Amino acid sequence: MDWNDTNLINTLKEGGVAVMPTDTIYGIVGQALNKDTVLRIYNLKKRAPEKPCIILIGDIEQLKLFSINLSGGEFLHMQKFTASPEPTSIILDCPDEKFSYLHRGIKSLAFRLPAQKELRDLLLKTGPLIAPSANPEGMMPAEDIKEAKKYFGNLVDYYMDIGRLAGKASKVIKLHKDGSITILRE
Repeated sequence: MDWNDTNLINTLKEGGVAVMPTDTIYGIVGQALNKDTVLRIYNLKKRAPEKPCIILIGDIEQLKLFSINLSGGEFLHMQKFTASPEPTSIILDCPDEKFSYLHRGIKSLAFRLPAQKELRDLLLKTGPLIAPSANPEGMMPAEDIKEAKKYFGNLVDYYMDIGRLAGKASKVIKLHKDGSITILRE
């Protein structure tokens, strides 16, 4: 898999939308810090407007882009879960109204730091990406690009094909300021 694909990187850096493999399943992805791109993905997926998307990050430092400064306990848990081979999305408080287009009024966001170094390196080049599954709301996630193209056709700017990818969604935990955690999805 070529995570240095110039077309993929340029598409994402220019605010485009791509279907690509994530660390779990195919996702329909775009820059999380680009409000227009985020809204376009919501429209393509016909996603319920009150449901935030998971954001893939290249390193823990990228959380600062979302006005998130981790407490000591949060930082330790974030390191522990991101070092785990099991993909884990971590929900953190994000009260900044500037990101309401992402947190959809619930004032928290879910982040995942992928285990694969090559994918993290891509995220450092493109910036954080929202990465919901590649399917319209209520449909099964696309397991290959042929299925993704049936869903989205030419409405997506770039497709990265690595063949069939039938993973499972990530574990989801809520990380509280006091360092405690709540498991929301195993």
